[in-house]
Amino acid sequence: MGTRAAAAFSRWIASASGAIRAAIEAGQERLRALLPALADEEVREPSELPGWSRAHVLSHIEGVGLALARQARYALRGELIEPYDGGRPARAAAIEAGALRDAAALREAVRAALAEASAAWAAVGPADWSRPVRHRDGDLRSALAAWWRELEIHTADARIGYGPRDWPRELCLHLLDHLAPRVPEDLHLVLTATDGTRSRRYGYGDAPTVTVSGPLGDLAAWLSGRRPQQPLDCRRSGAVAPLPELLGWP
Repeated sequence: MGTRAAAAFSRWIASASGAIRAAIEAGQERLRALLPALADEEVREPSELPGWSRAHVLSHIEGVGLALARQARYALRGELIEPYDGGRPARAAAIEAGALRDAAALREAVRAALAEASAAWAAVGPADWSRPVRHRDGDLRSALAAWWRELEIHTADARIGYGPRDWPRELCLHLLDHLAPRVPEDLHLVLTATDGTRSRRYGYGDAPTVTVSGPLGDLAAWLSGRRPQQPLDCRRSGAVAPLPELLGWP
C-alpha cells in the first residue's frame, strides 16, 4: 500500500474498527454457512489457485486465521511473535498436511479457527490498534486488515459459491489501494468501475495511459491476481489492448 493510502486506511480503521470487525464477522459466518455443502470428493476439486485444491485453500484459511489471531493475542500482552512457528516452510507444510483431511475434519478445523479469530479480535480495544505486531512489522490495524483480505479473497478462491463480485464494496476499494504497488511504475493506469462512479489512477508523468473498465469486484479481482467474472475492457490510447502485466503481491 502506498504511504498516503496506508495512512488513510489506518485512520479509517481506527475510527471504524467496529464496522471492520462486523464485516469480518459477516464474512466468517458466510464461510461457515457454505462449508456444510462440501463433500469429500468436492474438497479434492481444484480451487481458483493453480496447484491447490479446495482443501488446500480451506487449510490455508484455517492457518492464517490462527496466525493473525495470535498476533492479536501476543500484541495485547506487549509481546511480538512470528505469525507461524518455523516461518514460511512450516506454513507450507501445514497447508499440505491439512489438505489431506476429509471434508468433515476440514469443516471443524476452519470453524475452530474462525471461533478463535472472533475471540482474539474481540479482545482488542479502541486504544490497542497501534500496538506493534511481527506480521510485516505492522500493528494491529494492519493485521486486522490482512485477516479481512485473507478471509474474503480465499473464500472466493475456494470456489464454494462466493466470488469477487460478492466482495463488499469497502473491501474492493481497500484492495484497489492496498494493491497499488502491483502496477508497474512505467505505466499510468486508470481503473474505472462501470457499476458506479469510483475510479483509481496509478502512475504519473509521461507514462502511457491504460484504462481498464469493468464492475468494481472484477477490477479488484484482476488487481489481486484473480480471474474476473467477465472480461475487462482495456484501452491504450483509445484502442483495445491486452491487460497489462502486473507486478508481484506487495
